[in-house]
Amino acid sequence: MQTILGGGGAIGTPLAKELKKYTDKIRIVSRNAKKVNPTDELLNADLTNREETLRAIKGSEVVYLVAGLKYTTKIWQEQWPGLFDNVLEGCKREGAKLVFFDNVYPYGKVDGPMTEETPFNPCSKKGEIRAKLDSKLIDEYKSGNIQGVIVRGADFYGPGVSSSAFNLLVIDNMIKGKKANWLNNPKALHTFTYTPDAAHATALIGNTANAYNQVWHAPSQSDPITGEEMVKIAAEFIGVEPKIQVLGDAMLFMAGLFNPTIMSMIEMSYQFKYDYIFNSDKFIKAFNYTPTTYRDGIKAAVKSVIK
Repeated sequence: MQTILGGGGAIGTPLAKELKKYTDKIRIVSRNAKKVNPTDELLNADLTNREETLRAIKGSEVVYLVAGLKYTTKIWQEQWPGLFDNVLEGCKREGAKLVFFDNVYPYGKVDGPMTEETPFNPCSKKGEIRAKLDSKLIDEYKSGNIQGVIVRGADFYGPGVSSSAFNLLVIDNMIKGKKANWLNNPKALHTFTYTPDAAHATALIGNTANAYNQVWHAPSQSDPITGEEMVKIAAEFIGVEPKIQVLGDAMLFMAGLFNPTIMSMIEMSYQFKYDYIFNSDKFIKAFNYTPTTYRDGIKAAVKSVIK
């Protein structure tokens, strides 16, 4: 049994499709679990609840933690540590391998490319939380208490990814006849991870014995791109002019007064002020994989919205 904790999300759904290459025993766990494949086993559970988490993991050989929590610092501080401990306990009890899909928040602001060897230096509260989770898993697998692995992705984009800033602020806005929104600096270089590529890598790593007990960056196009270039490509496929409205911290703060999720985005705005370069050469070379180009990825993302 291979179990996805956090089914239905940006990674959980394509991951379920990818796992069919390796097994026909897939369990999807979420608060409102839905099938991706006809043979999927469904289980509704709250991962912040210890007993429900242990039940969700029971009988699993590999567990994929791809769950998300509401994007506010307060909820992350309150819920992530306990949720993570529940998953670790469940995996240890069952002797299950743990694949944790994470972001780059623990690195903080990095001058130059981010690699798997980049030290933790979080400059946000969310980054501090994720760094503690990662450090705990690394300590556990280095101590031989668990077979574990961390897969990191850069900012997401892709078909049907409703939680992606690019999908929401660029594609959705332009389809509605509005200007594309971009945070802070559309001229800065920025790496994006195409969600089907990330799901492919996560499934492959989870089913490769010698990939465990280390960190991997999900495959992403090697050449970073600017926000202006991303908007231009999307506008071409949508058939509109590539007009951009820049959202600075002041605008986010004003909107955040009425929306705590937006307010929580402000501390992460450094990622869009400066170059954000994510290196995934380790995976690309190890598995001889060619990531999806931005042009092809944006085309697929637009196509998924325009029926």
